Amino acid sequence: MAGLWFDEFEVGQVFRHDVRRTVTETDNVMFSAMTHNPAAIHLDREYASTTEFGRPLMNSIFTLGLMVGISVSDTTLGTTVANLGWDEVRFPKPLFEGDTVRVETEVLDLRKSKSRPDNGIVVFRHMAFNQREEIVATCKRSALMYCKREFKRT
Repeated sequence: MAGLWFDEFEVGQVFRHDVRRTVTETDNVMFSAMTHNPAAIHLDREYASTTEFGRPLMNSIFTLGLMVGISVSDTTLGTTVANLGWDEVRFPKPLFEGDTVRVETEVLDLRKSKSRPDNGIVVFRHMAFNQREEIVATCKRSALMYCKREFKRT
C-alpha cells in the first residue's frame, strides 16, 4: 500500500509531499462547470479584472480538493476506510491560474475508533503553498483508517 496504516502514524509527523501542480484556466473552468458554480469571479475574466484581485480566482473547492488529493499517495492511499470530515477550512491568500501548489501535511491526533475496533481515526492538518511560499489553503481532515495488525481484505 502506498498509504500508511493507522499504526504507522505518529502525532507531530510531517509530510512534505513531492507532487506539485501548476493550476490552469482549464482546471478552473471545468471544475466550476462540473460543480455548477457560475460565479463570475471564477469564469469571467472581464468581470474579475474589476475586482480587487484583477483576475479570476481559482475555485476554492478545487483548491481544497487539490490540496487533499496531493496528500493522499503519502498518507491514506489504500489504507483509509473513509473521510469523516473537514474542519477549519481556510483560504488565507488567493490562488490564481499559473500558480504552482505544493502541500505539507501534519498528523495532529490519533485515536482508536470506539465503534470499529479494527480502525483508528487520524486528524491531519493540510497546508497548501503557492510558488512564493504563501499559504493559500489549510484544513483539518479526519480520516477513518485501517489498522495494519487488524487488516483483513474481504
